[in-house]
Amino acid sequence: MTPKQSIQFECDRRSPKDVVRDCVALLNNEAIDDHFLRVIGGPSAENVLEGRDGGLDGYWPRVWAARSLLHVWDDTATSAIITATTHDSWRVREMAAKVIARHHVKPAIDAVVTLLDDDNARVRVAARRAFNVVADA
Repeated sequence: MTPKQSIQFECDRRSPKDVVRDCVALLNNEAIDDHFLRVIGGPSAENVLEGRDGGLDGYWPRVWAARSLLHVWDDTATSAIITATTHDSWRVREMAAKVIARHHVKPAIDAVVTLLDDDNARVRVAARRAFNVVADA
């Protein structure tokens, strides 16, 4: 399954609000069950669960949580996605900018402006798109 299909399946199995809640928990470094990590991380989740690739404290769970928010959104995730724009990992910052653009998260405009000067080119590209989308909304 693609990440989008996995999220849609999980939303059908549980509820969109539950999925968003778990994504926010991961973005906030809170514990979630291993099943959900497998849903959003796919086969790579096993590496994280076994302590490789940074383990649960690494950036991959946060990247997967943010990526999941591309496919299921609720405004209750706004604060967490704004905070994700300041994460140490460029992958998390980039994905946060993509989520902001996808869902026109207007309260994130200041965070997006900061990302326009990010050290990483991919983050800057995602931030430019997010800025254009949010500023036009």
